[in-house]
Amino acid sequence: MTFAVVFIALYVGHSLGDHWVQTSCQAAEKGRPGWSGRLACGRHVLGLTVTKGVLLALVVGVLGVPVTAAGLTAGLALDAVSHWWADRRTTLARLAELTGKGEFYSLGTGAHPAAPVTAAGTPAAHLGTGAYQLDQSFHHLWLLVAALLIAAL
Repeated sequence: MTFAVVFIALYVGHSLGDHWVQTSCQAAEKGRPGWSGRLACGRHVLGLTVTKGVLLALVVGVLGVPVTAAGLTAGLALDAVSHWWADRRTTLARLAELTGKGEFYSLGTGAHPAAPVTAAGTPAAHLGTGAYQLDQSFHHLWLLVAALLIAAL
């Protein structure tokens, strides 16, 4: 039960932190090279981790779920590090290439061989990209690992 409760809180916290708490500036800058990109990514991950921590505290407190400080620290730290790594963008793009997902990573962008266009040949609106889907699924994997750590320690 602890794992399920923790995972749900982390998942909701991830969705809020990645989409509502993250600023437009952080989203635009976090993948840039150099210290400005690293710091923007760090600010994003800090806000994301605080969001997850607040939701975890609320859910664990209300439901009386047994977790330890060591488990919370290890789980949230691992999640934060993995999130920062993926959100630097070039790292996840390289992983996609290495695993044969490079074409899928470019899906929905002008770089994809079947880039969506209108009848007039201009870029067409769409609901997302392969890069976003791979990013989110990578984060979900680490949410699962973080929840396991929190529940097990």
